[in-house]
This record gives sequence, C-alpha cells and structure tokens, in this order.
Amino acid sequence: MRRREFIAAVSGAAAWPLAAPAQQPAIPIIGYLDSRSPEAVENRLRGFRQGLKDAGYIEGENVTILYRWADDRVERLPLLAAELVSRSVAAIITAGAPASLAAKAATTTIPIVFLIGNDPVQLGLAASLSRPGGNLTGIDIFTSQLGAKRLEVLRDLLPKAAQIGVLVNPADTSATDAQLKEIDAAARAMGLQIKVHNADTRAEIDAAFEAMDHDRPDAVFAGTSVFLNGRRVQLVHLSTFHRLPTIYPLRDFVEIGGLISYGADVIDSFRQAAHYVGRILKGAKPAELPIVKAAKFELVINAQTARMFSLTVPSSLLGRADEVIE
Repeated sequence: MRRREFIAAVSGAAAWPLAAPAQQPAIPIIGYLDSRSPEAVENRLRGFRQGLKDAGYIEGENVTILYRWADDRVERLPLLAAELVSRSVAAIITAGAPASLAAKAATTTIPIVFLIGNDPVQLGLAASLSRPGGNLTGIDIFTSQLGAKRLEVLRDLLPKAAQIGVLVNPADTSATDAQLKEIDAAARAMGLQIKVHNADTRAEIDAAFEAMDHDRPDAVFAGTSVFLNGRRVQLVHLSTFHRLPTIYPLRDFVEIGGLISYGADVIDSFRQAAHYVGRILKGAKPAELPIVKAAKFELVINAQTARMFSLTVPSSLLGRADEVIE
C-alpha cells in the first residue's frame, strides 16, 4: 500500500468512532408531575412504564423520566411544573386536576398528557373532548362522576342503611363540588340521609372518623381526590378501627383491607396515558389526540373484611363483582 493511501485509511478509521456518537438520536426526556409521594402511586407507575414499553420506550434505555413530587403540598406544584419546563422536557405527564392545572399554567408549548377524574372541559384543560386544542390531552378516569353508582352499590350491600357519612377533600374543589352535587341528588332519590365531613390533612381525616364514630352512620362514602386516594392506608385503617363499612373509589383500598370499591381501573388508565406519550414522542400533536374515558371499570369486594364487619354480601352483588378478594 502506498504511504499516502495508508495515511488516508488510518485517518478515516480514527475519525469513524468519533463521528458515530453524533449519529445517535438524543434520548427524549419526559416529566412526571404529581401532588402525592412516590409510595402513593407505585403500582400506577408500573402500569405507566408498561404502557411506555408497549409503545417502544423503556425508562433508562431510550427514554428518561424526571419525577417531581409535591408530597401532598399542592402549593409546591407551580414551582415543580416550572422546573420541568426549564428542563425542556419533550412532554409532561400529570396526575390529578391540581397538577394538570399547574402544568397548563407553566407552558403553552410543551405537550401535556393528564389523568384526571373531572370533566377536563369544565376545568378549562381542553376546548372539547374530541379536539382538545392547545397543548393538552389525556385520560378522564371518570371518578367524580361515579358518585351515584357507588351509592347504589353501597345500598345493595346494606339495604337497610339510612344514614351515610361522606368524606371529601374541600381543597380539591373541582372534584368535590361535582361529587357532592351528584351524591346529594342520588341520596334524595334513594331516601338516604348524608352528612358531609371535610378533610384536607392527615389530622383532619382522623378527626372526621372520630366524628363519624360519634354519629354512627350506617356506612361511609369515601370521596375521590388525589389527596384522599394517596391516604388510602389511613382511611382503611380508620374504617376498620371504628367499624364503619366504607365504599372506596378505587381497588387499591380493597387490596389493603378495604371493604368494597367501584371505579376505573387506574393502572390501565396509566397505560393508556403512556400510549399517548409514545405517540407524542413520535410526532403526534396533543391538540389532535382526543381525550378518552377510562376503558375499564371494576367492582371489587374484600370478603374477609366483610366477614370482619359481620356482613353477608348478597349473591347478586358477588355475581356482579369483577373480583372478590378472599
């Protein structure tokens, strides 16, 4: 080989490894914003990661997730949302109305995929369900609109019930107002009396159950909010301690000893949200992705807890249950 050809070949070989990394696509970064703590949504995140995997993205390999947790201090959400925006993430995933509204206020350009239990149009997150417009779309898990259905399930379980204690989170006004309106109308139609108890902190949850222990309602209706969902261990413990049969919005409560729940399959909804994130990372526009309702709803009963409360679950209710935990 001639000297000039040899030098050219060696120079080309030496340059090739240096050029190769520049040809690799940048790993996209997505942000996750939640008003709770990581422990409160551990199983949901497993569903989200599975949905990302289904869409072709694996955390730590070809996508990075930046997590921001408010630890039940919703006043921190605007700052946390601003932090994610400053990192120029490719998309932001939000759980709950407070986090979704904070992200919306922080950016008008970064795509946002939300999971909420309220009407997103009424909240101002979207122009319509079919064509959201703007930079937001997501999944409506329908929790605040299922109050009447849960009350029916509770009456089927306890046909002689006349008084119901209702626990709600006043800070989450969008969810609480819609729930109370629906519950009040359904209770009047069923001839039930309800008494509302507000709780916005751990101590207020304790106080609410102390008050219900004094009032002795026939059953308790646990309202849905991001905060109350994150306090499920405390709610189930207090319901058991005070021997107050309680219906919950999500199966998470029943899996740790709660009596009964009816609501969306939230893990599946997180998978749905991840599919949307995958589509956005591949070029889809949030404005053109319709907001979808949760695909699955489930009735779950804890038979062991029912026995502890000395309750006989009607066979008609057992037959309708998606799962009975023994």
